[in-house]
Amino acid sequence: MSAVGERLTDALYGLGWATVRKLPEPVAAGLGRRIADTAWRRRGQGVLRLEANLARVVPDASPQRLAELSRAGMRSYMRYWMESFRLPSWSAERVGRSVEVKDVHLLTDGLASGRGVVLALPHLANWDLAGVWATRSLGVPFTTVAERLKPESLYDRFVAYRESLGMEVLPHTGGSAFGALARRLRAGGLVCLVADRDLSSSGVEVDFFGERARMPAGPALLAQHTGALLLPVTLWYDDTATMRGRVHPPVDPPETGTRAQKTAVMTQALADAFAGGIADHPEDWHMLQRLWLADLDPAKGPK
Repeated sequence: MSAVGERLTDALYGLGWATVRKLPEPVAAGLGRRIADTAWRRRGQGVLRLEANLARVVPDASPQRLAELSRAGMRSYMRYWMESFRLPSWSAERVGRSVEVKDVHLLTDGLASGRGVVLALPHLANWDLAGVWATRSLGVPFTTVAERLKPESLYDRFVAYRESLGMEVLPHTGGSAFGALARRLRAGGLVCLVADRDLSSSGVEVDFFGERARMPAGPALLAQHTGALLLPVTLWYDDTATMRGRVHPPVDPPETGTRAQKTAVMTQALADAFAGGIADHPEDWHMLQRLWLADLDPAKGPK
């Protein structure tokens, strides 16, 4: 992206944070749907990639069904943005009634044990809202990492936004994030990582909806390195104003094998938990980027 384009992107996000949060909620929701429908009708690169990804998730879907899913997917994606722009102005009570999570005792019991917990999530529904719910409703601060965006001012804006919501944010690049996360976990803290897309090109290969994909090794490595509990989490929207979620059973390290072998088994278990949540709610999976190896590197696709 050119420097002019980067400045424009930053300005547009700034406009969203400054104006959308001031709109009445029905107006903001309606604006999000209109933006989503316009983007969907234009059939841009992101919409086409979303539809191609959904074709893996729902392989028997007709073209009409895929189009319906991608339209619903864009509406879900814009709901995420409209909510995120407004989150800083939400009260603790508003956050509390906007999230309902099944089996949250797996998280709270893990933290009560002093063991430290890693929550691993895919790009489902609104992970920022889930984070605010953890800090405000459960009273649990946590640490996460963020992809470095361009321009740098946009990255800084995202970091400031998430820190204002009670999150500690570390940069994904730079090499120091793993050590800082490990220290938080050894102290009995909570680490939350969005973990269905590898940003390093050195992740773990997994089977995902019948094809090979690559997912980050970090969650499994942190759990092994620190003894922390590793819990997959999936989120979804329904027809209400409340976002739903589920904390899945722990992913434990295998008793035998090398660290690399254990990491591969644990990361595959995360992928399986993610796949179940995505298959149940494909319209809430906000994956508008290439994910499978066949798309990233055609030479690694099916023979």
